[in-house]
This record gives sequence, structure tokens and C-alpha cells, in this order.
Amino acid sequence: MTDQAMTIEDAITSRRSLRKFLPTPIEHQTIEDILHLASRAPSGTNMQPWKVRVVGGAAKAALSEAIVAAHYEKSDKYVPEYKYYPDSFPEPYKTRRRKVGWDLYGLLGIEKGDGEKMMAQHARNYTFFDAPVGMIFTIDKVLNTGSWIDYGMFLQNVMLAARGHGLHTCPQAAFAGYHAIIREHLDIPEEEAVVCGMTIGYADMSAAENTLETEREPVSAFTTFYDL
Repeated sequence: MTDQAMTIEDAITSRRSLRKFLPTPIEHQTIEDILHLASRAPSGTNMQPWKVRVVGGAAKAALSEAIVAAHYEKSDKYVPEYKYYPDSFPEPYKTRRRKVGWDLYGLLGIEKGDGEKMMAQHARNYTFFDAPVGMIFTIDKVLNTGSWIDYGMFLQNVMLAARGHGLHTCPQAAFAGYHAIIREHLDIPEEEAVVCGMTIGYADMSAAENTLETEREPVSAFTTFYDL
């Protein structure tokens, strides 16, 4: 195995969705370098459907404050412009989803039924988990499923490139429901849909929540080989 392949493998296996970050600043050029690398993601007929808004400082603080306030309104008017999850979860997805949720809450000492603490933990999404930089990703609404698949590859590239710079990330679909607020703060036109947000920064590895490691199924559970 080459040194380059080892580096790629390390980036993939060390990438995790972390939920507490240090306030350590990140240079503008570092973010630009990460996005430059990520833009090499494949896309159908090279359409490159990704658009990124990067927020820090006062802009990030204002956006976070507005979304946290809306979060505590508990209003059903804040919904994404696209459907991320099904209305009900069949197995094995239901069990996997519940397990990761309760594993995280267990590390944080949040018991079942403690709605107040669950609400507060979820609100931390909107402060970008204390990181100094946040990203909001959008896509032109005219584009279709293929471009959303391409977008997923771009997002993965962002996260892996961040690892190459010693940074960690947390991709956050939670932001999509607050697209109206985000649109207002970041001057996003109606023709674009908010795909997700992403936290990026230096991880606080002393935090209990950052010890969470999710399980993965073995290759044999999701792969069928033919004549190989």
C-alpha cells in the first residue's frame, strides 16, 4: 500500500461527526484550500451543483442566535424544502437510528423523557457546536436527484479534506428546516434550496460526546458478489 493510499485511508477512518469544538481560529486560506480540493468531486456533465456560504465571527453569531430562538419556538413552520427522512422507519434503519441517538445521550447524561435537555442539545447544532467557522450549502432548485447525489460526494470531499488539515467536521441536515432564516441572513435567493450546514474546526477531544464511535455493518451484510 502506498503512502498516499495510507493517507486517504486515515482520513476516511478518522472522520467522525463531532459535537464539541475548540474556539481556535481557522485561517481563511485553509477553508479556501479545503473547498478547492473538495471541488474535484465528480458531477454529472461537470455541472458542479454546489454553492457554499462560509460564516464566522459576527455573521455566524447573528445567524446562530436567530436559529436558536426559532428552535425554541417549537413551531411546525420550520421545515426543510426537501424530505430527508421517511415518515416511518422500517428495520434495520429504526434500530440504527435509535441506537446512535441513545448512545450520544448516554454519554451526555441525558435520560429518556428529558425533553428539556434533548432540546438544549439539539440547539447546539445551531451554534455550530462552538466552532469558529460554519458552512451552509445550497443547490439550485431546478436541479434533480443526480445533482443531489453529486452534492453528497462534494460534501464527503469537504470532510476528508478537512481531516487532511487536522480539522474535524459535523454535517448537519438540521439547518435545512431554517432555510427562511438562513436565506435572510446570507442573502440566498429563493431559487436555491438549503441542503445542510456543516461545522468545521479543531475538535475538543476532552468532551464526552466526542468519544462516540458509531458502528458499521460488515461488507458481507450489504454486498453481493457475482463471479468475483
